[in-house]
Amino acid sequence: MRNKTITAAVLAMAAPLPFAAPAFAGDCMSGQEMPNALSGAPTTPKDVTDTVIGSIDLNSEIGVAGRLLRTRRLVVQPGGIVPIHSHKGRPALIYTVSGTIVEHRSSCAVPIVHKAGDIAREADGISHWWQNEGTEPAVLLSSDVFKQP
Repeated sequence: MRNKTITAAVLAMAAPLPFAAPAFAGDCMSGQEMPNALSGAPTTPKDVTDTVIGSIDLNSEIGVAGRLLRTRRLVVQPGGIVPIHSHKGRPALIYTVSGTIVEHRSSCAVPIVHKAGDIAREADGISHWWQNEGTEPAVLLSSDVFKQP
């Protein structure tokens, strides 16, 4: 009987897990999710390299015409900037490989700090810009789905 009770308790605790939303390190702090106009945001890149390291035509893979899935490697030098841009119709996941980078997001009142090992979810039409305020390069892997030019 004891084993059945333990099994039932474990199943009860685990049951909600498949339905829980994933937590992303480096998300907007609780209570700070609100519109941010990002006034004065930079519009020109500074000290950043952006290299496409692979892409897949989603039409031939899963029948999504006119869209590519690509992965890029970005290196943002200290003081470097990825200028303001939108993710309307271009969802992405950004993995911080090394260094630290600060994100200024249209849906967060305060800057978001991303450290090595963090992943940022960029979707739902957000706009944002990034800046390396640290002393070492920030290396990011960006995977996004976008319309072919």
